[in-house]
Order: sequence, then C-alpha cells, then structure tokens
Amino acid sequence: MPEALSDGWPHVPSLDPIGEVARQFALNVEAALGDRSVRAAAREVGVDHATIRALIAGKSWPDLATIAKLERGFGVDLWPGRLDAPE
Repeated sequence: MPEALSDGWPHVPSLDPIGEVARQFALNVEAALGDRSVRAAAREVGVDHATIRALIAGKSWPDLATIAKLERGFGVDLWPGRLDAPE
C-alpha cells in the first residue's frame, strides 16, 4: 500500500520514488476535490467514492482507468510524472 511508503501519508514526503509519485498523485486528487465532498465529486467524475477515499488515504494504488476518469472528470492533470525521491 502506498501509505506504507511514507510516515505521515500523504503530507510527509516519501523516500521511495514510487511512493513519492503516489503521494503527489493523492495530494493532487485531494486538491482537485476543492470544496466538494468526496461523494459529490465521485458522482461528477464517475468513480466510486470509496476508490477516491482509498487513493487519498494511500490504501490502494490507482489504476490507469481510474487516473484517466479522474483527470477527465476534474479537467486537470493529476499524475505528477516521474519524480525522484526527496534527498
């Protein structure tokens, strides 16, 4: 699980480069929610609310279909790209 790759997920950087990408993605999803509830956003983007909660909490890894639905639904790029772990 991504949360295991950071002490204090998602607000503490991960030393693992894959964990850091997942953490940045979770933060981007959280920011894209804005003032909407997770349930309201889930209805808008067509992704189950439990999936969104699990991604933000680091309880699951996002799959490509979920990433694409979230980016299309929110109208923003969420995937942070390739990142190096913080030094």
